[in-house]
Amino acid sequence: MKSSQSLALVSLFAALMAVLGLIPKIDLPLGVPITLQTLGVMLAGCLLGPKRGLQALLLFMAAVALGLPLLSGGRGGFGVFMAPSAGYLIGMPFGAFVTGWLMSMLPSTTPRGTALSAFVASSLGGLFTVHAFGVAGLVKLANLSWTQAFFGTLVFVPGDLIKCALCATVVHTVARGMPDWRFGGRAL
Repeated sequence: MKSSQSLALVSLFAALMAVLGLIPKIDLPLGVPITLQTLGVMLAGCLLGPKRGLQALLLFMAAVALGLPLLSGGRGGFGVFMAPSAGYLIGMPFGAFVTGWLMSMLPSTTPRGTALSAFVASSLGGLFTVHAFGVAGLVKLANLSWTQAFFGTLVFVPGDLIKCALCATVVHTVARGMPDWRFGGRAL
């Protein structure tokens, strides 16, 4: 892929993360809101692959750190990386990388198989990886015990599984409409 195309895709997915941040957040007592932005993490990994997915999320996080109000609820600035949700934010680029890496390893011979691979990759990368960082952040920044943080993050899992299914549906649609798409950034 040409570097200009790669740059355009990375920028497009960083912008997609910002658009997903326009959807109002649902605040929880845990100090971590429910947002749709983890769907963007999953889509970036599945559709762009590990390298470009990581780049897209790092570009988005850099814009947030510079103060752009791109997170759900209009949040931005360096202070968001000191809040209880900081672990989840830091985990997003890693989640996109893991999702993309898994997607590149899983089979994608048919649209249905590709969608199933996307569900598995986004569950392990977009859900498990991001939540692992989130739990660590809750322990460090919210002063919760590991048990409290683990059980606190379980409230997000049902919604995130729905996001995994949405990601798989988008991937299925792309696989049907664009059969030459290189899911997970794999080589042709």
